Amino acid sequence: MTSSEKSLLITPFSASQLFESVLLGKIYSLRSVIIMTNALSRLNWAMQELLDIMRRLRAPDGCPWDKEQTHETLRPYLLEEAAEAADAVTSGNRLELAGELGDVLLQVAFHSVIGEEEGTFAYADVERSIVDKLVRRHPHVFGDVTAETSAEVLTNWQAIKTAEQGGKPRSAADRVPAALGALARETQAQKLAGRPKLPDDAGRLEALSVLQAAPPTEAGVAEALAAVVAWARGLGIDPEVALRARTHAALAALPDLLPDAL
Repeated sequence: MTSSEKSLLITPFSASQLFESVLLGKIYSLRSVIIMTNALSRLNWAMQELLDIMRRLRAPDGCPWDKEQTHETLRPYLLEEAAEAADAVTSGNRLELAGELGDVLLQVAFHSVIGEEEGTFAYADVERSIVDKLVRRHPHVFGDVTAETSAEVLTNWQAIKTAEQGGKPRSAADRVPAALGALARETQAQKLAGRPKLPDDAGRLEALSVLQAAPPTEAGVAEALAAVVAWARGLGIDPEVALRARTHAALAALPDLLPDAL
């Protein structure tokens, strides 16, 4: 197998993309077409197997717990699995990351099967939605728009999102998911408010000033935390990720607790 053919096995593509590539002459080798078709079949089979397992678990004679779940009851699990995947990235253990991403994919399959049962959407709709969105929001790749920098890409992205909403900009509250961690939400809020990033010394001094002047109340603590978030932004550090890593290290350093100590 040539190096170009091996690359086909790790390049995301759909059946429609395969057909289009053949028609446009992007793929000339019948062998390459066979390799891509076989790889696509394996991917589809694996995902179909996961969906079938979830359907079996929710069947009348399936698992009592799985049958009881709804979109609403699964919300904490979706957040938990995404957080554990983020922790796996921090750990640097790529095999662990693969497993955690599988847990995230399970949540996608779970919600998709529930959607099937409700008659509202199916997994194919989920997949098609994200494929269409990625193509639509990358006109500099799939269209004739020019974007030479990441800043230009982000500007185009926001303009396209606004157009998708019928030209009506979303409110700030709608643009920052409520389920994000508090530090992550504050980071996004400061960006939307146009709060400038300060260099290290200025950001540090402002955070110290706010901390010293803050009253010993919930509001005072919140102001101090917001100032620390602003300092982190100036340093190019994600405060949510930084605190999660610090907390993880602190927990890992603790001795194992007995069940009755929890």
